[in-house]
Amino acid sequence: MESTATKDTGTVEFRVTGYAHPDAQALSAEVQQEYVRRYGDPDETVLHAEDFEAPAGLFMIAYLDGRPVACGGWRAKQAGPDGLRDGDAELKRMFVIPDARGRGLARAVLRRLERTAVEAGRTRFVLETGTEQPEAIALYESEGYVAIRKFGIYKDHPLSVCLGKELVEAV
Repeated sequence: MESTATKDTGTVEFRVTGYAHPDAQALSAEVQQEYVRRYGDPDETVLHAEDFEAPAGLFMIAYLDGRPVACGGWRAKQAGPDGLRDGDAELKRMFVIPDARGRGLARAVLRRLERTAVEAGRTRFVLETGTEQPEAIALYESEGYVAIRKFGIYKDHPLSVCLGKELVEAV
């Protein structure tokens, strides 16, 4: 658990909760509705709570003044036919609720997730997003993510964008 406080954002606390936590499930339901608004359907990617349990994964929530407002997690991946490598960690369910956006919470969650992945021995973050999430793409690119070979169930979808970033010890 880690807290920071500023006059601009209030008190922000970052907690590793696991994906089965009720707050994680509530935020995941909200992000699914965001996908419906932007793409017409929810994300069909299958996620299991155990995918986000140490040492093979992690799920984190940011609480603003005690309220869950942002989340994200990663799960270990292994080498596969779509260019995934042993040591990869897939970023999943990055989300900030609308009224908490613009405070740097997504960037803060992302950086903490990267750090925990490095600590767990992961060497690269990979992710799927889409063209209808330009603010997400801008965030990732500003953090050093670059286009990689498409993977996952949306690899052949024209709106799919896959990005990756080599992780280093100094994250």
